[in-house]
Amino acid sequence: MATVVRVSRSTRVSAVLLTAALTAAGAGCGRDAPDRGREPATLGIPSAMVVTGSSTVSSTTRTTPTTTRKSMPRFSAGNPDGHAPVPAAARAVDTSHPTRVIGNGTPGSCTSAAVVSAVAKGGIITFSCGPDPITITLNRTAKIRNATGPRIVLDGGGKVTLSGGGKRRILYMNTCDQAQGWTTSHCQDQDHPRLTVQNLTFVDGNATGETMEGGGGGAIFVRGGRFTVVNSRFLRNRCDGNGPDVGGAAIRVLSQYRGQPVYVVGSTFGGAPGRGGRCSNGGALSSIGVSWVVLNSIISHNSAIGHGANPARAGTPGGGSGGGIYTDGNTFTVRIAGTRITDNHANEGGGAVFFVSNDRTGTMSIERGSVLRRNPSDGFETRGYPGIFFLGSGSPRVSGSTVR
Repeated sequence: MATVVRVSRSTRVSAVLLTAALTAAGAGCGRDAPDRGREPATLGIPSAMVVTGSSTVSSTTRTTPTTTRKSMPRFSAGNPDGHAPVPAAARAVDTSHPTRVIGNGTPGSCTSAAVVSAVAKGGIITFSCGPDPITITLNRTAKIRNATGPRIVLDGGGKVTLSGGGKRRILYMNTCDQAQGWTTSHCQDQDHPRLTVQNLTFVDGNATGETMEGGGGGAIFVRGGRFTVVNSRFLRNRCDGNGPDVGGAAIRVLSQYRGQPVYVVGSTFGGAPGRGGRCSNGGALSSIGVSWVVLNSIISHNSAIGHGANPARAGTPGGGSGGGIYTDGNTFTVRIAGTRITDNHANEGGGAVFFVSNDRTGTMSIERGSVLRRNPSDGFETRGYPGIFFLGSGSPRVSGSTVR
């Protein structure tokens, strides 16, 4: 099939000016968990394009109650036009025989305390809150205990919204946090807990001011084990507005067992004006040294609101990169398939995706009908890839997809 390459307007910044600007800014240096050691980055702008299949790449640039009942539209998450195959490891878990159930069939039984207790105990967790959609506003962050068992599944059945009330992070897992139980001598590389969240909405999470592991992760913070997101929505989540490395208004991940990827399947981050996430970096997703596979999802109307890039320019607090996705570290991969990434914004680089592999071994692919469109980067982006800043091995591979 013929390849179509269109240039709809001039690139935001010329390669020469962009390289100079980035060199001055020091954009792209990052830290790898767990030691966060900074490494010097030799900045360069990849000029080669790899486009296969039928693709288009163009250079455009009172006290809050813990439970409420409300009328909500039918639950819908993910990209209805996404048809990328989903591997077995990334599919929804069968929860027909749960370990524990939150609630006794009434809305009033589905409380913050019930959620926090169930998550701490682990296992396969479902909800019984009555026939109508329900929002449960947490008055404490639900934290996973590392010794509760190898698998933890939280399934909202498409009717449950967990809210941070704009005051706190919603869900936390950290294999290296001794307060949650330190179960191995190699906490940053262990195969458990294995956390799956599915058929849930996470709204108004806020990690602002969190300092453990550098903060971030307004809705969910994960370090270690394995993590998967299926058929879920993330709306209006927040984390700190400044800082060169803090990120992930919805999700922040540091380290996964043996470098295996985080799977995000059939899920929505933002999706409409006023519903997106806001953080210094990574208006939806953020990580250091972690691989991602994002399938049949929507990431839109999220913002990286920091200023000064990474490391921070003199006189600035740093941040502002990765309006949708912020990734940093050494060897890692990002695969985006059947996914729409649109209308995100970065004050610095990568309105859609910021990708910096410090040792230049990391790779990125965009495939199977993905669309990246209208993701402005106010400071810098890689020539030929609107909305993307990429420093890695070669150039991003774009197959059967549109980037403009």
